[in-house]
Amino acid sequence: MNAMASLQGLVGGVLIGLSAVWLMGALGRIAGISGIIGGLITQRPKGDSAWRVAFLAGLISGPLLVMAVGGGLGNVAGVPGAVIGEPAGGVPLMLLAGLLVGIGTGLGSGCTSGHGVCGLARLAPRSMAATGTFLVAAIATVYVVRHVIGGGV
Repeated sequence: MNAMASLQGLVGGVLIGLSAVWLMGALGRIAGISGIIGGLITQRPKGDSAWRVAFLAGLISGPLLVMAVGGGLGNVAGVPGAVIGEPAGGVPLMLLAGLLVGIGTGLGSGCTSGHGVCGLARLAPRSMAATGTFLVAAIATVYVVRHVIGGGV
């Protein structure tokens, strides 16, 4: 990884942290994406939709703005000029994975952003357990895909 990619990751992490702190300080809300979207779609709270729409608009427009000013999609593949391509398992597998993530956020009472960024910062025991579970599941998944099934790089 080059120095520019490291700097971009650092700046991105700081911005995520600052946005989470701002949302908590200004509105008393957790910056968990599943809760923000879920509250907007399913609960339809009165007077609570504007900040949710603004948050999601920022989430989508931020990368588009970076691309518009020439920042590109980012080089996450570790190969000069490469960017994220099509999903390795195909679109149907990606859609199934997205569905499973959605089910998991419901079962886990939140998503990785809510538990990992906000919950850990608040020292919430539930978030510590959830984040630990995410990490163990991710490590097991990578092991199985790379060493048992034989896929991946």
